[in-house]
Amino acid sequence: MRRFSLWMKAHPAFGDSLIAGLLLLFDLGVAVSSVDRGVSFSAFLAVTLLMLGPLPFRRHHPLGASYLILAGGFLQLFTHGGDGGIPIRMSDFALAIALYTLVANIGRKSALIYSCWLLAGTLLWAIFQVGDVQAVFLVFLIFVIFGFSWAMGEFIGARRAYQRELEQRLQLLETERDQQARIAVGEERSRIARELHDVVAHAVSVMIVHADGAAYTIRSKPEMAENAVRTIADTGRLALTEMRRLLGVLRSEDAETQWAPQPDARGVVELAENTRAAGVPVRLEITGDVDDLPVGVGLSIYRIVQEALTNTIKHAGSGTTALVRLARSPEELRLEVVDNGFGTPHDVVKVSGGNGLIGMRERAAVLGGEFEAGPNPGGGWRVRATFPLAA
Repeated sequence: MRRFSLWMKAHPAFGDSLIAGLLLLFDLGVAVSSVDRGVSFSAFLAVTLLMLGPLPFRRHHPLGASYLILAGGFLQLFTHGGDGGIPIRMSDFALAIALYTLVANIGRKSALIYSCWLLAGTLLWAIFQVGDVQAVFLVFLIFVIFGFSWAMGEFIGARRAYQRELEQRLQLLETERDQQARIAVGEERSRIARELHDVVAHAVSVMIVHADGAAYTIRSKPEMAENAVRTIADTGRLALTEMRRLLGVLRSEDAETQWAPQPDARGVVELAENTRAAGVPVRLEITGDVDDLPVGVGLSIYRIVQEALTNTIKHAGSGTTALVRLARSPEELRLEVVDNGFGTPHDVVKVSGGNGLIGMRERAAVLGGEFEAGPNPGGGWRVRATFPLAA
């Protein structure tokens, strides 16, 4: 039934055609009596076509359809007379439908002009009905029907205007949300760029210190100088790798640079301890050696775990436990943070595009990794990230 209702809403001409057909069926009895009273069948057919034919097109061409129906009403007024007066036809309700259409779709001004023509036609109809006792009651009934059509048109028109305004506001909110998401992405990339800049700057500082040391000891202690040169080479390769990643991220010009090394994967242990101190039991599982990870990967792991555990503390609720799992293989490093909390605030963050998830996703993308976050099938929230290590 709902599918049929949606189809009818998408094809309004079909419903209007059904209304026109139903009014035509009720007019068949009037057709017989009109022909018996001397009304020509061609006149009756012309009135029927003018009054019922435009109904299926009234939504797409409301003004033209309404005045065609009005023309049919006046044609009926001057062709269906005679000694017995003018009979009431079910197709006359098309006049009320046309008035409703004008009020709802065009506006009060056009509807008021149309109403003046309806008033003139109704008064002429009353003149033709002189001597009929029921004429006064019928005129009153006609005005009630037209008044009801006007009121319904006002109601439906106001409702449609409210829906259009609501849709425009929703589109504006979606646009603002997308803009805020883009701004958040830009800010997060700037933050990541600053951190990678710090990593490279620290590596260069280490290279300079070892180069100075090698220069002083190259004659007196060649072995120490050799070790310093090897350290310079290793640090330079690492700095070059991080520099390639840095070039892919926009960096803010007015950012204040901190010449200090950033946290790495070894800081996850401290994060787990701080989370336990905050009242959320955290179990930490580390498989493989995470001490010599590339600096950018270690920093991203630290930040993702920090953000995930912060969300757990804020949103998961009382009695929540969390699991942080790090697994390193020669090709990649897998990170997973799982909690068993309520998860509802996390869902809200995910739907609205919160900055925390944007930041975690950007960190993984900058390093060529993958990131996903969502409700855990067993309850709670789950964050997963994978970082390639082979390169």
